[in-house]
Amino acid sequence: MPRRPSPSTNKTIELPPINRRGLHVPHNEVAPVESHTRPIKSAYFNRELSWLAFNRRVLEQARNPEVPLLERVKFLAILCSNLDEFFEIRVAGLIQQVDAGSNKIGIDGLGPREQLRRIHSVVASLVDDQYRTWQEDLVPALAAERIVFKSADELKAHELMWVKQYFDEQVFPVLTPLALDQSHPFPQLTNKTLNVIVSLDDTTTPDEERQAALLPVPRILPRLVRVESEGEAGDTYVFLSEIIKLCAGDFFPGYRVNGAHAFRVTRNSDLYIDEEEAENLLKTIEEELRNLRRGAAVRLEIEQGVNDGIFTALCEHLELSHEYVFRLNGPLNLLRLMSLSEIDRPDLKYPPFVPLPSNLLPAERSPFDAIRKGDVLLHHPYNSFSPVVDFVTQAARDPNVLSMKQTLYRTSGDSPIVRALVEASRNGKQVTALIELKARFDEANNIQWARHLEEAGVLVVYGLVGHKTHCKCSLVVRREGKQLRRYAHLATGNYNPKTARLYTDLSLFTAREDITEDVANTFNTLTGFSKEPEFERLVVAPFNLHSSMIELIDAEAANAIAGKPARIIAKMNSLVDKTTIDHLYAASQAGVRIDLIVRGICCLVPRVAGLSENIRVRSIVGRYLEHARVFYFQNAEAEPHIYAGSADWMPRNFFRRIEVIFPIDEEEARSWIMNELFAMELQDNTNARELHQNGAYTPVVRKDDEPAFSVQNYFIAAANQRRKEEIQLPEA
Repeated sequence: MPRRPSPSTNKTIELPPINRRGLHVPHNEVAPVESHTRPIKSAYFNRELSWLAFNRRVLEQARNPEVPLLERVKFLAILCSNLDEFFEIRVAGLIQQVDAGSNKIGIDGLGPREQLRRIHSVVASLVDDQYRTWQEDLVPALAAERIVFKSADELKAHELMWVKQYFDEQVFPVLTPLALDQSHPFPQLTNKTLNVIVSLDDTTTPDEERQAALLPVPRILPRLVRVESEGEAGDTYVFLSEIIKLCAGDFFPGYRVNGAHAFRVTRNSDLYIDEEEAENLLKTIEEELRNLRRGAAVRLEIEQGVNDGIFTALCEHLELSHEYVFRLNGPLNLLRLMSLSEIDRPDLKYPPFVPLPSNLLPAERSPFDAIRKGDVLLHHPYNSFSPVVDFVTQAARDPNVLSMKQTLYRTSGDSPIVRALVEASRNGKQVTALIELKARFDEANNIQWARHLEEAGVLVVYGLVGHKTHCKCSLVVRREGKQLRRYAHLATGNYNPKTARLYTDLSLFTAREDITEDVANTFNTLTGFSKEPEFERLVVAPFNLHSSMIELIDAEAANAIAGKPARIIAKMNSLVDKTTIDHLYAASQAGVRIDLIVRGICCLVPRVAGLSENIRVRSIVGRYLEHARVFYFQNAEAEPHIYAGSADWMPRNFFRRIEVIFPIDEEEARSWIMNELFAMELQDNTNARELHQNGAYTPVVRKDDEPAFSVQNYFIAAANQRRKEEIQLPEA
């Protein structure tokens, strides 16, 4: 295999002419569309609408009766969380563009105002279907399993008594009513917190005077309350908002409650930081996090039935037009349903799965001995994440280890990786932690870890100005005899043991000098100065990742033109970069067969005659979040190029982040990627959805005699089978 991606040939490959008119991504399922049957409207899908199409696929899992019931509830909660982030970041950004008078047109031909119009249409339908799924599908199905959700007026007498006592003891002392009148200005409402607005009448005046008051609800109170009832089977739940609405009159003696409605406000939550002007990035981000609660409102969610006067007052105060308001037929913030996963009902959940320990990296032996013998590739969560933690932990305790370097983008609240780095520093090793403070929504956690590490003597750095450090790298320098040897861990996922049980990712351990030299060079580039670093084996953004991927795509196109075998398979989270898409189009025109496994956003339009008829795009949404990025280029009759790493094919990953893509060189690992990972994912006909040229994702069509096949179930079964084989006693 060449030490670097081979450059493309001198043959010219014509890029297709681009028609930039907008293409709307439908939010409902439509029948599959065969190639050549419908004229193409645009060469690119809109990024935001494609992202919403992904969340339509998440909702499909919540509606799928073949998914265990409590897992369906979790998918509904995940959709809620995803929409929150979408409004906080993406919609907020588009609103800012409109407010600034920007008419910038995206690659799909849509300006910010038109994008917002289409987003509203798609989200309105998505939210309607989300709440219909809750009310019509999940609530009855849960009730059939004796998990009952009740509104206040559905409570039995003894349940009502318990709820009122719960309110008196646990809720009333915590809440503070806020009157809304001339002497009490409208308060600043915190982002995504529960509030109840109460309509009141003063019964002491001849003409009943309508008043309004707010009950802001602190986050510390549980939003889902289990009603304790002796002698009844099953569980009964009531939302906290229902309890507060039921008992709201207790806060306003002498007034009559005309109505009470729960609502919450979503605010712009992006950070605005000029790193070049910020002398202390840590302090600046802390200040910005405090300012987030004062971000502009971008969405109002409110229960149906609120009177027009209160509704109008809320919208005017928040300065929100009605297209950013969603009247919900059900409880606010369905993310709170995630707590149902704690119910002890294994019959309503996925069968338990314990990740398989690696027989190549047993916990009782030093990992360095095994890694010296050859590269080790792990597939999480089917392989345990413990070897990654053990690698860092044992390095911290090994007296022969001199230094450790570690990137941290997102990690768990009780991170064993951070504990190991602290221990290593206290053991006298030189320890460097490269922490990304701006990992979205994990900023506060990362600030906490940065301070904790600094207090322990760890050298904490924050990467290159203007670039997020998104790569996943760990480097250990160890004295062995008279020489020093480097050991590295490279990955597609974060150093987070919790998400490693939920995300599918790859981990590579290696002691190969050509790769570890590049890893060391990467760290030196991030902690020091280097305008044009050179890398032998790694492909690193923002330096050579984009150009290398383009070269590899073009080389396949040139091989196809020359009549040589040509194939591209690429697995990622998102495909957005226009230049990369254009070169994929050109490769398709040249005859390259291209399979793209893109879980989320995909701006490429597949299966278009004369443009992309050789490109197939599928998305897999299932039990685990497909998170690995893996790339295969056939390279004619030579050794294929196979890479994995942290980067999606998006402008931000190519140019505004530090990303590392690493080669897969070990023969067994290469064979596994082709014959297992890619082969099985391209066979999935259960959780896979195929993207069509009209923007619709439809289930992969299953032949009459073809059995159902889920790639995630396949890898679970394979891991369980290996476990049985490894513990089986030898025959007498």
